[in-house]
Amino acid sequence: MPEIRKLTPDTITAAVLEQMAATPDPRLKEVMTAAVKHLHAFARETSLTPAEWIKGIEFMTAIGKMCTPDRQEFILLSDTVGLSALVNLMHDRTAIEEGTDTSLLGPFFRENAPRLERGAQIAKNADGPEVALWGRVTDVNGEPLADATVSVWQTSAHGLYDTQIEGAHLDYRGVFKTDADGRYWLRTVLPIGYSIPMDGPVGALAQAQARHGMRPAHIHYLIAASNYRELITALYLKGDPHLGDDTVFGVSSDLVAEVRPNDAQCPLPGMSSIRFDLKLARDAYDRMTVSVRIGDSGPYRFLVDTGAERTVISRQLAQQLGLAAGARARLHSVAGASDVATVDIPALQVSARRFD
Repeated sequence: MPEIRKLTPDTITAAVLEQMAATPDPRLKEVMTAAVKHLHAFARETSLTPAEWIKGIEFMTAIGKMCTPDRQEFILLSDTVGLSALVNLMHDRTAIEEGTDTSLLGPFFRENAPRLERGAQIAKNADGPEVALWGRVTDVNGEPLADATVSVWQTSAHGLYDTQIEGAHLDYRGVFKTDADGRYWLRTVLPIGYSIPMDGPVGALAQAQARHGMRPAHIHYLIAASNYRELITALYLKGDPHLGDDTVFGVSSDLVAEVRPNDAQCPLPGMSSIRFDLKLARDAYDRMTVSVRIGDSGPYRFLVDTGAERTVISRQLAQQLGLAAGARARLHSVAGASDVATVDIPALQVSARRFD
């Protein structure tokens, strides 16, 4: 039986981590260990009082009560403290090639948006200026991606999502497919900038922090195509006064688009239009096996990521060849494996031929 220990502010963290030490899932153990360390450090740094702790618990409880199938207050909290943007930015670093910038999913995404034909109007009751939304979905080299899924959703012309309008059904959203040239086009209403919901605990926190709570006018996108990374992004309308101080930190300059009154290339002639092209990054490199000689050694069989100018070899071999210390060589895990190294091909004098 473990003996009773006298806990102090300096020893409680270690005691908690000791009880969690047998967690069988390594990622759960890593995440929860870091979470406990940072939460305890936060409490010590701020000298958190019991009354403040209770207030925090009440705040989180209120957020949970505000959540419904149509509104995600926890996502809104994550958005307003920049956590959503941070997670996106870190995830973007894992891409093997650079596609369109990502943005936030937001709290008003809904799974069951209607599937519509290209050119359809996503607003059941167009309550403002109509505009054509169009563009192409391609890979990073500009090759069109046919039959890609393009999901869009936005507010009404009055700055409200369908879930915020009493009695409203699914509206201002739709799912489309690209044609053989990767093109999509649809009709919508011109959105305006709006405030995040201020009627819940996150809105109350924003007001307590003297924040304006405004988001620039935007339209959400979710793009999916086989063998490509899913892209969650948004276009932001040029000229909106809150492009530079978006409350949820979703804007990047590459996502700003403008309304053009007479774009001859627009597939819906006679309408003001917004062109927004999207580039998707591949899920993984195409790979081939090659045979490589290094000096008098070898041949060694490598997996090569085509287009990346780098090769994946065993960590042990890389160390034996002295590649780990090379300025153009680096070791790290790839695709979850623990015994692999990535080495830039130019760091080696290689001759390679493809194996069937």
